[in-house]
Formats: sequence, C-alpha cells, structure tokens
Amino acid sequence: MFNKSVSTKSPRNLLFLFEILSLFLLLVNQWGNIDKTVYYTWIGLILIVYISNFILNKISSGDNYIFLIVTMLMSIGIIMIYRIDPTLGMKQLLWLSVGIAVFYFTYFIIKYIRGWDNWAPLYIGASYILFLMTFLLGTRKYGAINWINIGGYSFQPSEITKLLLIFIVASYYNKPDMFKKYRFSDYILMGIVYSFIALLFLQKDLGTALIFYGIFLVIQFIYEEKRKLILYNIGLFAAGGSLGYVIFDHVKVRVQTWIDPWTYIDNKGYQITQSLFAIAEGGFFGSGLGLGHPEFIPLAYTDFIFSAICEEMGIFAGIGIIMLFMILVYRGFKIALSQNDKFFRILAIGVSLLFGIQSIIILGGVLKVLPLTGITLPFVSYGGSSILSSFIALGILQVASEDLSYGEEVKSE
Repeated sequence: MFNKSVSTKSPRNLLFLFEILSLFLLLVNQWGNIDKTVYYTWIGLILIVYISNFILNKISSGDNYIFLIVTMLMSIGIIMIYRIDPTLGMKQLLWLSVGIAVFYFTYFIIKYIRGWDNWAPLYIGASYILFLMTFLLGTRKYGAINWINIGGYSFQPSEITKLLLIFIVASYYNKPDMFKKYRFSDYILMGIVYSFIALLFLQKDLGTALIFYGIFLVIQFIYEEKRKLILYNIGLFAAGGSLGYVIFDHVKVRVQTWIDPWTYIDNKGYQITQSLFAIAEGGFFGSGLGLGHPEFIPLAYTDFIFSAICEEMGIFAGIGIIMLFMILVYRGFKIALSQNDKFFRILAIGVSLLFGIQSIIILGGVLKVLPLTGITLPFVSYGGSSILSSFIALGILQVASEDLSYGEEVKSE
C-alpha cells in the first residue's frame, strides 16, 4: 500500500550509527565496571535492530518507517535506563529482544489468521477475566492494584486489556448489526467500556482509565451515527470525573499536586517538583551522560524517564522524543486513511490513539501540564509488560499498513 520506492536504507544506516555511538558513550560512562557479557549483549541488540529493520523491509509492503521510529525511541530509552541502573538496563535489553520477536509473531498471526472481527464476545470475556485475575491475584504497587505475580514474573493485565478494548470497539463498529438483536443495543458498547473504566478506578489505575476513555471517545466520534451517544459519553465523563474527585482520595491528591506541587514538596508533591528541577537543570543541551542526578527523581527509569533524559541529554533531546511520537501517530493515522478494510482501519486508529494518548498523558504529567497518572512512556520506559504490549500494538499497525485485499474478497462473496 505504501510506496516501496521510498527507501528506508538511509534512516536504517543512520539508526545503526546512532546505536554504535550510544554503545561508545556507555562504554566511556561505565568504563571499568562493564563486563564482556554486557558488551556482547549490546552488540547483539544492535545487530538485531539492524537486521529486523532489514528483514521487515523485505517481507512487508506496508509502512516500515514506524518500526524505525520505534527502534530509535527504544534506543534512547535503553541508554538512560542502563546509565541509571545497569542491572535494569540488562533486563530491558532482554525485554526489547523479546519484544521484537513478539512484533514479528504478532505480524504473522494477525496477517494470516482471518475473522478477527467476528470474535467480539471472546475479547469481552477475556477482558473481564483479566480484571477478575487482577482483583484476586493482584498486588498493590505505588498505590494501584494492577500487577499480578506468577512464578516470579510480574505483569500488568491492563496492558493486554488496552489492546482487547481496541479489538472490541473495532468489531462493534465494523459489524454493528451483530449487536442489534440485543435489547438496548445502542448502549451495549458504552456499558462495556464504562464498566472497564469503573474497574480501573477501583484498581486506582487512573492513567489506563484515561487511555480507555480517550480511545473510545475518538473512535465513537468518528463512527457513531447517533450523535446523542457522544454527548452522553462526554456528560458521563464530566460527572464521573467530578464524583471520582469527591469520593476517591487518590484522585484528589493527583489534582492538588498538579495545581500546586510546591506546597507539598516534602511528600506528595516531591515527584513532580524533582521532575521539574531535573528538566530545568539540564538546559537545552543537557549536563552530559552520567553527569546528572537522576537518582534524585523517583522512578526515573519508568514514569519519569523523560525528565532524566532531559537532564542529561537536554531539552532538545526531549523535543526530539516528542517529535518522534508525533511522527509515529501521524503515520498511524495515514495508515488508517489508506486502509480499505474497515476493521483494520479502526484498529489502526485505535493503536495510533493508544500511542498518542499514552505519551501525551505521561509527558503532560512530568511537565506539570496534566495531573500525574503513573503510566509508562511507550518503548522508552522500563517495563516488560509495557514493552511487549507496545510491540504487539506495533505489529497490528504494521499489518494494517498493508493492502489487505482479502477483506474485499470476503465481502464480495
């Protein structure tokens, strides 16, 4: 579907040079403490990134720039994570390697298995099972119950539920007649989505709840023929948000520290104030890799990694990250506009919104433009669940960028 004559060779080579330069800087920064295992692992990842981009260009006729953008983002993230904590950096290296494998697995599964738009009940059932597992087996982490620990490995079920939500909404608007046989069929989708949001509020996972609402509202605005439902949706959000502020203390704290963090600088406003100090300290060009103090920023390797990057690599590096996300979302919408298959068009919109809304929420939070919500920056922050779900979403977007002519064939039969 996309013009293959536009070569990705040059940006791929530039990315390779960036990775080599990153390795050199890390070797200089960690000189004397780095062992051969780390050295070989890093070289291996550079080769994996380069070869993955090369293979993708051979097997996919779609938009191969989105994978290049993502590998650039994850390269910046891994540099900072390794600089903060080499042990976490090694774990992140392994997660990124697995994530790339998951990307290719998702690509082939989504591309060659048909009928994804027929399984809405399965997606809905799987989502409620994941919520139930979270409440039964979940552990509280940083105030929210959104982690499950099985066999020594922790993961966030909501990372999978985000993707299931996109499939549910895409299935509904692709085949709305499938739900017409039920009473109050117009309100079925809203009921499902708001039940998800209510469960996330009970888990105190406000960031994910906002992502759910944002994805649903935009897709509903595009595809819903009954415009009154959109007004109901906006009204329910306003009422729910106000009620949440009154009922839940954690919502009240997030709003208070957003409006005036300086009054609470010694306790609940400590995170955001340290984030602002770090960004200001770095200036336009940064203090230099290894010369800043990310240890003063709580959770500098996950939620606040953008602040740590700005401190040591500069505000220009931060602007570069924002621009990479903007280009990724732009290309995602471009993929949606070019896709003839309605189901995959909605999937492309949903995945693009997922990347866009999630990055806006966390970047807005660390810059004090929005209340803090405690979510990760896709492909940049540390976290296995986040990395894997983001690569699954990217695999879906990669398939959606191709010419899926079989969809037309099925409809014409």
